[in-house]
Amino acid sequence: MKFRNKSIVGNTLLASRRKVLALLLGAAVAGRAQAGAEPKSTLLVVGDSLSAGYGLETGKGWVDLLRKRMDADKPGWAVINASISGDTTAGGLARLPVLLSRDKPRVVIIELGGNDALRGLSLQQTQDNLSRMAALCKKSGARVLLVGMQIPPNYGPTYTARFAAIFPAVAKSQNVALVPFLLSGVVAHPDWFQSDNIHPAAQAQPTMLDTVWPHLQPLLALKPGRGAR
Repeated sequence: MKFRNKSIVGNTLLASRRKVLALLLGAAVAGRAQAGAEPKSTLLVVGDSLSAGYGLETGKGWVDLLRKRMDADKPGWAVINASISGDTTAGGLARLPVLLSRDKPRVVIIELGGNDALRGLSLQQTQDNLSRMAALCKKSGARVLLVGMQIPPNYGPTYTARFAAIFPAVAKSQNVALVPFLLSGVVAHPDWFQSDNIHPAAQAQPTMLDTVWPHLQPLLALKPGRGAR
Protein backbone atom coordinates (compact mmCIF):
# COMPACT_ATOMS: atom_id res chain seq x y z
CA MET A 1 0.00 0.00 0.00
CA LYS A 2 1.33 3.46 -0.98
CA PHE A 3 0.58 6.62 0.96
CA ARG A 4 0.23 9.72 -1.17
CA ASN A 5 0.63 12.17 1.72
CA LYS A 6 3.84 11.61 3.70
CA SER A 7 2.80 14.24 6.26
CA ILE A 8 -0.16 12.08 7.28
CA VAL A 9 2.17 9.17 7.94
CA GLY A 10 4.57 11.36 9.89
CA ASN A 11 1.82 12.85 12.00
CA THR A 12 0.38 9.40 12.72
CA LEU A 13 3.76 8.06 13.85
CA LEU A 14 4.36 11.13 15.99
CA ALA A 15 0.97 10.75 17.66
CA SER A 16 1.63 7.06 18.32
CA ARG A 17 4.99 7.84 19.88
CA ARG A 18 3.42 10.45 22.11
CA LYS A 19 0.81 7.95 23.30
CA VAL A 20 3.50 5.39 24.09
CA LEU A 21 5.56 7.97 25.97
CA ALA A 22 2.49 9.06 27.91
CA LEU A 23 1.74 5.46 28.89
CA LEU A 24 5.32 4.86 29.96
CA LEU A 25 5.37 8.08 31.96
CA GLY A 26 2.11 7.16 33.67
CA ALA A 27 3.40 3.70 34.54
CA ALA A 28 6.59 5.17 35.96
CA VAL A 29 4.69 7.65 38.13
CA ALA A 30 2.36 4.91 39.37
CA GLY A 31 5.31 2.67 40.12
CA ARG A 32 7.04 5.37 42.14
CA ALA A 33 3.85 6.07 44.06
CA GLN A 34 3.39 2.40 44.84
CA ALA A 35 7.01 1.98 45.86
CA GLY A 36 6.82 5.04 48.07
CA ALA A 37 3.56 3.99 49.74
CA GLU A 38 3.97 3.45 53.46
CA PRO A 39 3.53 -0.24 54.37
CA LYS A 40 0.68 -1.10 56.69
CA SER A 41 1.28 -1.73 60.37
CA THR A 42 0.17 -5.14 61.62
CA LEU A 43 -2.11 -5.97 64.51
CA LEU A 44 -1.85 -9.64 65.48
CA VAL A 45 -4.57 -11.45 67.45
CA VAL A 46 -3.51 -14.65 69.21
CA GLY A 47 -6.53 -16.24 70.83
CA ASP A 48 -8.82 -19.22 71.18
CA SER A 49 -12.36 -19.94 69.98
CA LEU A 50 -13.68 -16.66 71.37
CA SER A 51 -11.51 -14.81 68.86
CA ALA A 52 -11.55 -17.45 66.12
CA GLY A 53 -15.31 -17.02 65.64
CA TYR A 54 -16.28 -20.54 66.68
CA GLY A 55 -19.81 -21.45 65.55
CA LEU A 56 -20.29 -18.18 63.67
CA GLU A 57 -20.72 -17.38 60.01
CA THR A 58 -17.55 -16.20 58.30
CA GLY A 59 -16.95 -12.52 58.98
CA LYS A 60 -19.22 -12.29 62.03
CA GLY A 61 -16.67 -12.65 64.85
CA TRP A 62 -15.47 -9.71 66.91
CA VAL A 63 -12.03 -9.81 65.26
CA ASP A 64 -13.70 -9.64 61.84
CA LEU A 65 -15.68 -6.63 63.05
CA LEU A 66 -12.44 -5.14 64.35
CA ARG A 67 -10.86 -5.53 60.93
CA LYS A 68 -13.80 -3.75 59.30
CA ARG A 69 -13.67 -0.92 61.82
CA MET A 70 -9.95 -0.46 61.34
CA ASP A 71 -10.29 -0.55 57.56
CA ALA A 72 -12.64 2.41 57.94
CA ASP A 73 -11.01 4.30 60.82
CA LYS A 74 -7.38 3.11 60.74
CA PRO A 75 -6.60 2.32 57.07
CA GLY A 76 -2.87 2.12 57.79
CA TRP A 77 -3.35 -1.11 59.73
CA ALA A 78 -3.74 -4.76 58.74
CA VAL A 79 -5.37 -7.24 61.14
CA ILE A 80 -4.08 -10.82 61.23
CA ASN A 81 -6.18 -13.29 63.22
CA ALA A 82 -4.00 -16.20 64.36
CA SER A 83 -6.60 -17.53 66.81
CA ILE A 84 -7.27 -21.27 67.02
CA SER A 85 -10.32 -22.84 68.64
CA GLY A 86 -9.34 -24.94 71.65
CA ASP A 87 -5.92 -23.34 72.00
CA THR A 88 -4.27 -22.96 75.40
CA THR A 89 -1.63 -20.59 76.69
CA ALA A 90 0.96 -23.33 76.11
CA GLY A 91 -0.13 -23.62 72.49
CA GLY A 92 -0.08 -19.87 72.01
CA LEU A 93 3.37 -19.61 73.54
CA ALA A 94 4.67 -22.34 71.23
CA ARG A 95 3.27 -20.62 68.13
CA LEU A 96 4.19 -17.07 69.05
CA PRO A 97 7.87 -16.87 67.96
CA VAL A 98 7.01 -17.85 64.39
CA LEU A 99 4.10 -15.40 64.29
CA LEU A 100 6.25 -12.54 65.55
CA SER A 101 9.00 -13.32 63.05
CA ARG A 102 6.64 -13.73 60.12
CA ASP A 103 4.10 -10.96 60.70
CA LYS A 104 6.26 -8.41 62.56
CA PRO A 105 3.27 -6.90 64.41
CA ARG A 106 3.28 -3.50 66.06
CA VAL A 107 0.46 -4.55 68.40
CA VAL A 108 -0.44 -8.02 69.69
CA ILE A 109 -3.74 -8.91 71.34
CA ILE A 110 -3.41 -11.99 73.56
CA GLU A 111 -6.75 -13.66 74.32
CA LEU A 112 -5.94 -17.03 75.90
CA GLY A 113 -6.41 -18.86 79.18
CA GLY A 114 -10.04 -19.94 79.13
CA ASN A 115 -9.26 -23.43 77.86
CA ASP A 116 -6.53 -23.81 80.48
CA ALA A 117 -9.17 -23.38 83.18
CA LEU A 118 -11.74 -25.61 81.48
CA ARG A 119 -9.12 -28.38 81.37
CA GLY A 120 -8.08 -27.83 84.96
CA LEU A 121 -4.50 -26.96 84.05
CA SER A 122 -2.09 -25.39 86.51
CA LEU A 123 -3.01 -21.76 87.15
CA GLN A 124 0.62 -20.95 87.85
CA GLN A 125 1.61 -22.41 84.50
CA THR A 126 -1.11 -20.38 82.79
CA GLN A 127 0.21 -17.21 84.39
CA ASP A 128 3.79 -18.07 83.48
CA ASN A 129 2.83 -18.77 79.86
CA LEU A 130 0.99 -15.46 79.52
CA SER A 131 3.91 -13.61 81.07
CA ARG A 132 6.34 -15.22 78.66
CA MET A 133 4.09 -14.38 75.71
CA ALA A 134 3.91 -10.74 76.76
CA ALA A 135 7.66 -10.61 77.25
CA LEU A 136 8.33 -12.10 73.80
CA CYS A 137 6.02 -9.57 72.16
CA LYS A 138 7.70 -6.67 73.93
CA LYS A 139 11.15 -7.98 73.04
CA SER A 140 10.10 -7.97 69.38
CA GLY A 141 9.07 -4.32 69.68
CA ALA A 142 5.32 -4.93 69.76
CA ARG A 143 2.88 -3.43 72.22
CA VAL A 144 0.59 -5.85 74.03
CA LEU A 145 -3.09 -5.88 74.92
CA LEU A 146 -3.92 -8.74 77.30
CA VAL A 147 -7.56 -9.80 77.30
CA GLY A 148 -8.90 -11.05 80.63
CA MET A 149 -11.29 -13.93 81.06
CA GLN A 150 -13.43 -15.36 83.86
CA ILE A 151 -14.89 -18.82 84.40
CA PRO A 152 -18.28 -19.97 85.74
CA PRO A 153 -18.66 -20.08 89.55
CA ASN A 154 -19.32 -23.82 89.50
CA TYR A 155 -15.53 -24.30 89.42
CA GLY A 156 -15.51 -23.16 93.03
CA PRO A 157 -14.95 -19.70 94.50
CA THR A 158 -11.25 -20.20 95.21
CA TYR A 159 -10.30 -21.49 91.75
CA THR A 160 -12.55 -18.93 90.07
CA ALA A 161 -11.01 -16.02 91.96
CA ARG A 162 -7.44 -17.24 91.44
CA PHE A 163 -8.04 -17.61 87.71
CA ALA A 164 -9.53 -14.13 87.34
CA ALA A 165 -6.56 -12.66 89.21
CA ILE A 166 -4.07 -14.03 86.66
CA PHE A 167 -4.72 -11.38 84.03
CA PRO A 168 -4.28 -8.20 86.09
CA ALA A 169 -1.22 -9.78 87.70
CA VAL A 170 0.40 -10.43 84.31
CA ALA A 171 -0.57 -6.99 83.02
CA LYS A 172 1.02 -5.37 86.05
CA SER A 173 4.21 -7.45 86.07
CA GLN A 174 4.76 -7.04 82.32
CA ASN A 175 3.49 -3.45 82.16
CA VAL A 176 1.02 -4.13 79.35
CA ALA A 177 -2.51 -2.93 78.67
CA LEU A 178 -5.45 -5.00 79.93
CA VAL A 179 -9.06 -5.66 78.97
CA PRO A 180 -10.38 -6.78 82.38
CA PHE A 181 -13.04 -9.19 81.02
CA LEU A 182 -13.85 -9.81 77.36
CA LEU A 183 -17.44 -10.90 78.08
CA SER A 184 -18.26 -8.19 80.62
CA GLY A 185 -21.12 -6.86 78.50
CA VAL A 186 -22.31 -10.29 77.39
CA VAL A 187 -22.77 -12.50 80.45
CA ALA A 188 -25.93 -10.67 81.52
CA HIS A 189 -27.64 -11.81 78.30
CA PRO A 190 -28.07 -15.61 78.29
CA ASP A 191 -29.70 -15.44 74.86
CA TRP A 192 -26.46 -14.02 73.44
CA PHE A 193 -24.77 -17.41 73.78
CA GLN A 194 -24.80 -20.39 71.47
CA SER A 195 -26.52 -23.63 72.48
CA ASP A 196 -23.42 -24.81 74.37
CA ASN A 197 -23.80 -21.83 76.75
CA ILE A 198 -20.06 -21.19 76.40
CA HIS A 199 -19.45 -19.49 73.07
CA PRO A 200 -21.01 -16.09 72.37
CA ALA A 201 -23.45 -15.89 69.46
CA ALA A 202 -23.33 -13.39 66.62
CA GLN A 203 -25.35 -10.75 68.47
CA ALA A 204 -22.70 -10.64 71.21
CA GLN A 205 -19.78 -9.88 68.90
CA PRO A 206 -20.30 -6.10 68.52
CA THR A 207 -20.40 -5.77 72.30
CA MET A 208 -17.17 -7.77 72.61
CA LEU A 209 -15.51 -5.43 70.13
CA ASP A 210 -16.77 -2.39 72.01
CA THR A 211 -15.27 -3.88 75.18
CA VAL A 212 -11.85 -4.23 73.57
CA TRP A 213 -11.77 -1.04 71.51
CA PRO A 214 -11.21 1.61 74.24
CA HIS A 215 -8.19 -0.32 75.52
CA LEU A 216 -6.82 -0.90 72.02
CA GLN A 217 -7.09 2.62 70.64
CA PRO A 218 -4.24 4.13 72.71
CA LEU A 219 -1.87 1.42 71.50
CA LEU A 220 -2.72 2.14 67.87
CA ALA A 221 -2.01 5.84 68.36
CA LEU A 222 1.52 5.34 69.67
CA LYS A 223 4.42 5.59 67.27
CA PRO A 224 6.80 2.63 66.89
CA GLY A 225 9.18 2.17 69.77
CA ARG A 226 7.09 4.16 72.24
CA GLY A 227 6.85 1.43 74.91
CA ALA A 228 4.33 -1.18 75.93
CA ARG A 229 1.41 0.93 77.04
